[in-house]
Amino acid sequence: MTTNIYKVAIVGASTLAGKELSETLGESAFAASDFVLLDADDAVGKLESVADDVTFVRKLEAASFEGADFVFFAGDPEEARTHWKSAQQAGASVVDMTFALEATPNVPVRAPWVAELLGNAGSQPDLKTPAVVAAHPAAVLLATVLAQLNVRHKVKSASATVLEPASQYGRAAMDELHQQTVALLSFQPLPKDVYDAQAAFNITPAMGAETKVKLAETEQRIRRHFRALAGNALPVPALQLAHAASFHGTIASVLVELETAATEEQVSVALDGEHVDVLLDESDPPSNLSVAGQQNIQVRVRVEPDSSTRYWLWIAADNLKLAALNAIACGAELARLRPQGKVQ
Repeated sequence: MTTNIYKVAIVGASTLAGKELSETLGESAFAASDFVLLDADDAVGKLESVADDVTFVRKLEAASFEGADFVFFAGDPEEARTHWKSAQQAGASVVDMTFALEATPNVPVRAPWVAELLGNAGSQPDLKTPAVVAAHPAAVLLATVLAQLNVRHKVKSASATVLEPASQYGRAAMDELHQQTVALLSFQPLPKDVYDAQAAFNITPAMGAETKVKLAETEQRIRRHFRALAGNALPVPALQLAHAASFHGTIASVLVELETAATEEQVSVALDGEHVDVLLDESDPPSNLSVAGQQNIQVRVRVEPDSSTRYWLWIAADNLKLAALNAIACGAELARLRPQGKVQ
């Protein structure tokens, strides 16, 4: 994409996802754009940085989208549901990072580089596309790695255990995880407003009955988004999602079975690509620490003993960075339609 100067609005600019998006946009082909930061009343007036500028967060309202070419919804899903049509009617291309629009007719779930690896699998946006949903980062992680491998070695099946961090559920989850950690170390009662369970020093596939972190719903979303990205080009992995007691970084342990035999070296070579780094034995293994701030997904490969077709993949990615990069890729995909007309 050329470095056209656009007007770009970020809704939820003060959230974790919004801040990461702002930072990453400043390193992208959108860097020369005119940025408008929007958020709820309690964030209005705050100073935030985007690209090389520092600007005030403005109040979110229908008139906020006037003249906008792109609107990224990165905050509360309800804000996206309430305001996305106003953004569309103002002539903006809409990218939803909140997943609020995933059931909206004619709104595809997208990860453009996965589609490219799979020969443009999934629903392609066109001039009639009202908005796109940027796929869940765990679905992007799994689909990217399996699609990259599938280019050279046909994937027969896969199963994955995905460990999600607190940051995937926003600042409130991050704060409560921190507060629980402090409380446990000082033998104090645990705050449970977000998790309704102990999240600190714990790995679990389910939270309390009143939790705001709905792991079962997220697990289903990852499956739906993977199917939307891969179509029939890849098998949908058997999947279990768990919450890890970490602040950042998504981890996945994946057992993949290939249709034909391959060596560990061949699998490693096949996986190494534009968005995937393979870490060899002389390097530290992928972890939530090693991927902090990194753009690429990191993978380590291990062959299943006594097999030449089954491989364990230990995968890590910065979930916020991956979500921001995918959203920007979605925006770039829509930008290619703009010279022909507005996305309506």
